[in-house]
Amino acid sequence: MKSTTEYLTFNVSARMGFVNITSDIEHLVTQSGVQEGLLLVNAMHITASVFINDNEPGLHDDYKKWLEQLAPFDASPQRYAHNRTGEDNADAHMKRQIMGREVVVAITKGKLDFGPWEQIFYGEFDGRRPKRVLVKIIGE
Repeated sequence: MKSTTEYLTFNVSARMGFVNITSDIEHLVTQSGVQEGLLLVNAMHITASVFINDNEPGLHDDYKKWLEQLAPFDASPQRYAHNRTGEDNADAHMKRQIMGREVVVAITKGKLDFGPWEQIFYGEFDGRRPKRVLVKIIGE
């Protein structure tokens, strides 16, 4: 069995944003030589996410509005107890929880075995600093 571990680093300049990382991941799968196996991609920060969905800008805008309605940014300690610790990112923790930590994708015949329109995204909810994403590929 083959195993490959890589780390990608992202520094999103906005507080919240989405980055399509599908081509980066496809390149790593090709480099790994794995023909049949599994891919794990996970955000290594508790205010970031990895998720699969459509690469459609309107949908991404909808996600941002929806997430902001569910967990609005508010740096004050009145809304969120977490912000009483001196942090200002309680909303980012909640947004990450909703969008998810990781994705697992099958590798079939050396390619990501996606459904129609599926692509992999890095989601940032407390940006403006470098954050890592783990990529683990296993298989034959």
